[in-house]
Amino acid sequence: MNRYPLWKYAILVIALLFGTLYTLPNLFGEAPAVQVSSAKVTVKVDDALTQRIQAALKEAGVQADYVQFDGNSIKARFGDTDTQLKAKDAISKALNPDAADPAYIVALNLLSRSPQWLSSLHAFPMYLGLDLRGGVHFLMQVDMKSALTKKAEATAGDVRSSLRDKNIRHAGINRDGNDVVVAFRDAAQRTAAEALLKEQQPDFVWTPQGQGSDLSLVGSLSPKAQVSVQEAALKQNITTLHNRVNELGVAEPVIQQQGLDRVVVQLPGVQDTAKAKDIIGRTATLELRMVDDSAEAQAALSGNGPVPFGTERYIDRGFGPIIVKRQVILTGDNLNDAQPGFDENHNPAVHLTVDAKGARVMKEVSRENVGKRMAILIFEKGKGEVVTAPRINSELGNRFQISGAMTTQEASDTALLLRAGSLAAPMEIIEERTIGPSLGKENIEKGIASVAGGFIAVTVFMCIYYALFGAFSALALGFNLLLLVALLSLMQATMSLPGIAAMALALGMAIDANVLINERIREELRGGASPQAAIHAGYERAWATILDSNVTTLIAGLALLVFGSGPIKGFAVVHCLGILTSMFSSVVFSRALVNLWYGRKKKLKSLAIGQVWKPEPDVQTPAV
Repeated sequence: MNRYPLWKYAILVIALLFGTLYTLPNLFGEAPAVQVSSAKVTVKVDDALTQRIQAALKEAGVQADYVQFDGNSIKARFGDTDTQLKAKDAISKALNPDAADPAYIVALNLLSRSPQWLSSLHAFPMYLGLDLRGGVHFLMQVDMKSALTKKAEATAGDVRSSLRDKNIRHAGINRDGNDVVVAFRDAAQRTAAEALLKEQQPDFVWTPQGQGSDLSLVGSLSPKAQVSVQEAALKQNITTLHNRVNELGVAEPVIQQQGLDRVVVQLPGVQDTAKAKDIIGRTATLELRMVDDSAEAQAALSGNGPVPFGTERYIDRGFGPIIVKRQVILTGDNLNDAQPGFDENHNPAVHLTVDAKGARVMKEVSRENVGKRMAILIFEKGKGEVVTAPRINSELGNRFQISGAMTTQEASDTALLLRAGSLAAPMEIIEERTIGPSLGKENIEKGIASVAGGFIAVTVFMCIYYALFGAFSALALGFNLLLLVALLSLMQATMSLPGIAAMALALGMAIDANVLINERIREELRGGASPQAAIHAGYERAWATILDSNVTTLIAGLALLVFGSGPIKGFAVVHCLGILTSMFSSVVFSRALVNLWYGRKKKLKSLAIGQVWKPEPDVQTPAV
């Protein structure tokens, strides 16, 4: 009656081993580290750089726990902060001889101390939030006026192209604030332009103004379009910030919108505030220009003469110096998408998609320059480098491809660089907070103390009130906590103070199921059932009540998870997982312990489940 088959015990043993294995990494804490990543989009981080870093540390007499390449950056872990700072200076000196123009970002960070054999099993600790790990918090204000100005400037260029294509004469196109003003000397030409622009530029409200020969057409961005431009600028800035923060290797950064024009950036574990500010404040722009392959340009490259008038010298990644013309054909504002792929010969290529204006320009330029090369440049901090310089083989439209001597990985890297783009609008840091690791450590200690205190208090109460069954319930509660931490670690969830609060709440709620089971067993014993029958009926009849109560609580948790954000969402994740693990541990695991202890006892006379209050028999008074 009260015996589990062997396969159920095997599942519980596997669950216990799983919980122990994936909980272990959280017990080792964190160690100071130095992280190296690329400071320029054209500089790659690879295994060869790892050897340079190891050589620099060896020369400086600094011993690292390990130096490893993780795909995007190189991380070196050290035993203490003094060694960390000494290592940072040595690495910076070796990799960035010119401090004014650094090729690599050398930043301070924190890494887990868990041994390598656990990492090889993909057992990693939970990410810790800003309040537990320390780090930096930025509140950034987006300059929405600049986004609107940028839209007006782009529209002015589109208007000029549209009127030229339709042979509509005008007397000049200017920008007055965020308005586009088109001057005319002929009313018929203005009427034709008004009809065309209302069709091609629906985001603007076009109003005729002036009299006589001083006529104009003023385009003002509609209120709905203004909101759309601002929302798009905010989303693009958030995307760009994500790309930049990834260079710091921050575990679970928080980058989210606050209000209509602000962005919150939280970087847990980042110790180098100045470096973080430098990264998120970077500006990158994309330009397409023609390559100058003339004899004068070749002479300039060989050192036999100056660069031709109207050209500039840049470095082509992997090929050395190159001469490109100053005239900008397209900018990153015209690029809609860039994806890696293959050309018609199955060679790696990058497929580009540009907007309508870009398509018109590319069609004209490519038709006139078939067989010549076009350079794609990335500018950061005022310095530009050529990503690639492919040859134009035919007339191009809004979709074209870049192919040549590149590997599949290089095609993916180039597409990523071209997609990265720049900020849609400038941003300014208006609030900055730094939370030190010591404060984070204090929060962790208090959080652990609260969870441990609640666990001990519940355990003591259960053991006193329910005796041996209380001990079974306490063990099930410990198993629940082990599974919960293991699942959070496996998911690489971010733990914060609200998450710790949810964990303490989950422990308090998890014991309810065992209270229901124990009280049901007591009720069966009071009703005269045998001990074995009372155990069986107690678990079977309490299950429906346990399921109902947990499902209703789970619905509330899912509502928090769907509609909440930030700390509320973190609370909801731990809360929902805690409900699921508590149902498994309280019913399955605790019954397994009870079955192991009592299941094989055929002549069981009593249960150690505390005081069972039985109703006293009625005493009848004898008749006189």
